[in-house]
Amino acid sequence: MDIRLARIDDRLIHGQVATVWSKQTGVERIIVISDVVAQDKLRKFLLKEAAPPGITANVITVQKMIQIYHSGLLSRAKVMLLFTNPQDVEAVVRCGVQLKSLNIGGMSFTEGKSMITNFVSVNQQDIDSFRYLNSQEVELEIRKVPADRKILLMELLAKIKKV
Repeated sequence: MDIRLARIDDRLIHGQVATVWSKQTGVERIIVISDVVAQDKLRKFLLKEAAPPGITANVITVQKMIQIYHSGLLSRAKVMLLFTNPQDVEAVVRCGVQLKSLNIGGMSFTEGKSMITNFVSVNQQDIDSFRYLNSQEVELEIRKVPADRKILLMELLAKIKKV
């Protein structure tokens, strides 16, 4: 599997993903990995419909992603992986999915989270998952779109004393 982009964006497939990121990365398939979304038939349908022309979209569970990765079924596919949270990313990495980098594109503010940028909010569970990913040498970078300057997540968290 040629993972061209792994991204956390709780909005999943939307304008920026569908147009800018897919063109920039040259993917042919977008895989949304979320146990919650995979069980929601309407949301799953809408996400598949939101994929740009010529790009296949799939919505699968975390476990299914691990199975597909190790099966070699998509060994030649150029893919974008989309997650809603860092815990799901941690789960797939712990089970052997190799990621070089993770783009954090949007994590909404909810109760119990702290805003660290105008589009990324984290809680302690998120930080713990990011620490694990960092320990596995996954580059953690924040950017909404490819043209934005990379902000290294762990450096930002260290500056605001969240690490």
